[in-house]
Amino acid sequence: MSSRLRSLVKVIIPRSLFRWIEPYGHLLEAILMNVRYGFPARGMHVIGVTGTNGKTTTTFMIHRILVEAGYDVALMSTVAYGVGRDITPQAAHMTTMSSPELLRRIRDFKRQGATWLVLETTSHALAQHRVWGVPYEIAVMTNITHEHLDYHGTFAKYLKAKVKLFKIANRHGHRFGVVNADDEHAAEFARVIRRSTSYGVDSGDLRASDIRLRPDGSDYKVVIDNKLLDFSCNIPGEFNVYNSLAAIAVARELGLNYGLMSNGLKALAGVEGRMDTIDEGQPFSVVVDFAHTPDSFERLLGDLRRATPGKLVVLFGSAGRRDESKRAIQGEIAGKYADEVVITEEDDRDIDGNQIRAQIAEGAARSGKAKDRDMFLITDRADAIRFAVTRVNEKGDALVLLGKGHEKTIERADGEHPWDEAAEVRTALASRSATE
Repeated sequence: MSSRLRSLVKVIIPRSLFRWIEPYGHLLEAILMNVRYGFPARGMHVIGVTGTNGKTTTTFMIHRILVEAGYDVALMSTVAYGVGRDITPQAAHMTTMSSPELLRRIRDFKRQGATWLVLETTSHALAQHRVWGVPYEIAVMTNITHEHLDYHGTFAKYLKAKVKLFKIANRHGHRFGVVNADDEHAAEFARVIRRSTSYGVDSGDLRASDIRLRPDGSDYKVVIDNKLLDFSCNIPGEFNVYNSLAAIAVARELGLNYGLMSNGLKALAGVEGRMDTIDEGQPFSVVVDFAHTPDSFERLLGDLRRATPGKLVVLFGSAGRRDESKRAIQGEIAGKYADEVVITEEDDRDIDGNQIRAQIAEGAARSGKAKDRDMFLITDRADAIRFAVTRVNEKGDALVLLGKGHEKTIERADGEHPWDEAAEVRTALASRSATE
């Protein structure tokens, strides 16, 4: 359903009724588009990745391992899409495309010779039947936490949408699932698919041990087929150890040997907007990440706090017309781990940004932060970034900017505006250097 038609229908039909009708509109569109494009995903081996956090990075890891192993594999994720090493940045503000765009791209992938596809798949796409006709063979679950309740209404409905990926995969090809054993909902995914394997740190068939976190990645060991093997990941954070374990589990199912798995992971230098380090010669660290859920805040900021001997400053906001209940929670988490919190816009859309920031500030205050002392509210994100880079100075200090990551637009009441988080940070650092 096009955005223009969707907006028109929402005006005519009451919101509660629209929520019930909308998925069937998407289903009809998906059926018609599959017919139009000749069911393009048929004959392809599709690996779907879903979960609250880590979907994009896990998708990239799986894709890169398969590319290095010689597979003709396509990628479609929040950040980028393409075949093999020919990857194009994703400009749209959406993870799983609408059916027309999704199927058109899959058709193009197939024409370019791709026989495999690694597809990041959201709860929205699953609940709305946007991926109808895509024959997933392998389903991967990263983790399930608080997110998108503004759309799904309840956590139970959100979880049901995620589990649907495993049900779809159970009807096709490999019928294989990969689940995070350390997630409390792992069993709900594993039980709906014929075969599955699990991974984790505390438990799982594939378990990481002797984890050594580095500023630019991590090293760890994994037991595979009774052998203790060494792995390295170039993306920082323990949560990315989990993501890499999911990718390793997929590779193992496909019969790849240790060398191909290990080299594939090492070949991935990073993912745009995912623990992206900005180095312009400044003494302190600057990291840009897409984290925008309470769970991702807890994991990322917890890791950064342990890795930051000096001052830790975090800058973030919260999107308008999205789950309001998470705002204070994220503020409290940020306040707990960071020395200073800078609260700004994310994608306010047509919602009062001051109200959003007040909700975040309420949570930060619960962690002991006080306005204009160690908590700062700055409406314009560019202004906030210019301010934030002045709050860190020493070699052991770190500034982390959350919520925008790779996105190339920022949404305000008057529509979308061009945005590049990393470029804004570099501009701010240059401006600071010029005045010193």
